Amino acid sequence: MEEGTKLEYNSVRNCKMKGKGGFRASSFIYGFVGLDNIGFVANMVSMVLYLSFKMHFDLSGSANTVTNLLGSTYLLSIIGGFISDTYLNRFNTIIIFGTAEILAWALMTIQARYSFLQPKANSLEGGIAVLFYVSVCLLALGTGGVRGALPALGADQFDENNSKGAVGKYFNWLLLSSVSGSAIGVTIIVWISTNKGWWMGFLISFATTFLGFIIFVFGKPFYQLQLPAQTPPLTRILQVIVAAIRNRKLQLPDNPQQLYEKDSDSSDPKIAHTNQFRCLDKAAVVPKSVEITEWRVCTVSKVEEVKIVTRMLPIIGSTIIMNTCLAQLQTFSVQQGYRMNRHFGSFEVPAPSVPVIPLLFMCILIPIYDLLFVPFARKITNHPSGITQLQRVGVGLVLSIISMGIAALVEIKRKNQSLKNPLQPIHVFWLSFQYAIFGIADMFTLVGMLEFFYKEAPIGMRSLSTSFTWISLSFGYFLSSAFVDIINSVTKRVSSSKKGWLDGQDLDQNNLQLFYWFLAILSCLNFINYIYWACWYKYKSDDHQTSANDIVLPKSASVSRVPFLKVDHENDVTLQGLEDHKN
Repeated sequence: MEEGTKLEYNSVRNCKMKGKGGFRASSFIYGFVGLDNIGFVANMVSMVLYLSFKMHFDLSGSANTVTNLLGSTYLLSIIGGFISDTYLNRFNTIIIFGTAEILAWALMTIQARYSFLQPKANSLEGGIAVLFYVSVCLLALGTGGVRGALPALGADQFDENNSKGAVGKYFNWLLLSSVSGSAIGVTIIVWISTNKGWWMGFLISFATTFLGFIIFVFGKPFYQLQLPAQTPPLTRILQVIVAAIRNRKLQLPDNPQQLYEKDSDSSDPKIAHTNQFRCLDKAAVVPKSVEITEWRVCTVSKVEEVKIVTRMLPIIGSTIIMNTCLAQLQTFSVQQGYRMNRHFGSFEVPAPSVPVIPLLFMCILIPIYDLLFVPFARKITNHPSGITQLQRVGVGLVLSIISMGIAALVEIKRKNQSLKNPLQPIHVFWLSFQYAIFGIADMFTLVGMLEFFYKEAPIGMRSLSTSFTWISLSFGYFLSSAFVDIINSVTKRVSSSKKGWLDGQDLDQNNLQLFYWFLAILSCLNFINYIYWACWYKYKSDDHQTSANDIVLPKSASVSRVPFLKVDHENDVTLQGLEDHKN
């Protein structure tokens, strides 16, 4: 074959193969996510009670331990994303980290089953402490690593160029699978844990997670698996930074088209130049009499990849406060529910099962949103997802502010009634308002962020980029722990009673409502900050070579040798829809 018409393997390795991908492949992922979340979410919402009653943590200690565990879990997702983008494919990455998650559930089951492996009083130490911390660290590593690679693997099954809105629909139904499994977990498993024994809840979590991985593995023949990038994502970023520093004294050309860019090559898709962060453009300036190397001169597309990641950072930072609010619904709100009337007739609802309210709302609203709202909005906006991803996140932030305000009002009512007549507390149904509104907020924000980070990311960084969603969650949980400690420390010094807002285990003697008001006000300020960065953000603008299924040949190439090429643009010949070619 002539040189101009060679199609290297790297150019087509990402092409969608016939019979692979699509919603048939993603259905295995939906099943896995649902089963995995049955155990994980159920135990995360009830873990604060397990730590209080079995491990003898105090109120703030149990809340901070849970938020730190969740924060570590989501922070470690970046490891799974990095490995799947760099060394292993996403399927193998999930299998490796999934093994650690299954082992963690096994260790937690053993410790919860035998009393001699549990502390006798407020003294978690020795071998008991080692077993506890090893199990939770394995859980954080395994669960986080899986979440770092899984969303991108599912999105890889769809070609957004040929099926507009398919990626957005995938993320909507991925969330539906997650909340459906979570709803089962926070009702059935939580009831079993609090009434029959914590070890039984952990055992069921082990079984459902193991079954989920079996289903996931069975789907391998249908998955469209992408090879890791030839150059690690962090290396590409460092190359641009180093080249920009080395070329810092060079003059930028007036015409951006004079910046360095390789010839058309589908293995290194082009990204259109933008005017933001012009200092990075110096990495694409070719010095005179200097050999072009990757650490001295970078292509415009590689520079734009770094710009994209840089533009994402304020968006990540602007969503952290919302996730700090989310942490309260999984810790303090559960403890509120434990001190309320939880009877529906003769049946007593476990306090950790209260979050089933927003989960049920989401199970109903997600199909309505995807099947009714998106097509309707699409007709008005002409956007494949109905509204942009950043607009969707903004709606979620507004709803989270409302949720925190309602949470403060409900706590005032609960506390007043409890102090007035402890034997007749208000009904736990009052918590449904803050849970329901925040559940809707999470529906908008979580999917919006996953879709945003996946679509905006360069092809070789998509697992790492979708991990930014979990990084925001992680920082939110860590910030929650920091707020609890700082506010306790500050209010203890300024209060006449010398007691912090969140000290001790008695909510009636604390000022949880003030903490909720603090978060509501902080969320308002954060929303103003988010509006600024969302308006400032410039969406990625790819040229016609961006698709992984498009292969671009020079005009001089022989079209007759490849009869299924489709001519596109004046100077290029583009191969589209290779999977649809009939031999």
